[in-house]
Amino acid sequence: MTFLEPYIQQYGLYAIFAIIYLESFGAPLPGESVLIASSLLAIRGDLAVGDLFFAVWAAAVLGDSTGYAIGRFGGRPLLRRYGWLIKLTPERLEKLEELFRRRGPIIVFGARFVVVLRQLNGLVAGSVGMAWHSFVFANILGAALWAAVWSVGPYFFRGLFHTLWG
Repeated sequence: MTFLEPYIQQYGLYAIFAIIYLESFGAPLPGESVLIASSLLAIRGDLAVGDLFFAVWAAAVLGDSTGYAIGRFGGRPLLRRYGWLIKLTPERLEKLEELFRRRGPIIVFGARFVVVLRQLNGLVAGSVGMAWHSFVFANILGAALWAAVWSVGPYFFRGLFHTLWG
């Protein structure tokens, strides 16, 4: 993670926001690595932990919401037309849509903590027609917990980490 430190130090929260935002709507970027490196910089005093949390939370919510909008307005036709390329048959698409109708908020909330799912979360939720209000609620809560775990968590438990590895 040391290769990320100069970029974070030079561009600060703007770089962190941009990386988390882009990763949250599907770009293959090292969002979690950036967040962990940023947390370590906050422990060192180079970043304010409260500002870090807010930037990460806002970027995650906005990135997932952008992915949702892209999926909602363009994803469904693409899935129907090209789903066979990823072995998504009409029957599987129907099952996926039903799964999101029944468990969508839980999936959106929990996907924030799984690498590939975090990146595709909003796109898939929008593509399968998950209700916007359910998506936003789960997205806001999931992003808040994820941002807290990876930004505020290391900051407050630094003594424990120092004892274990120091």
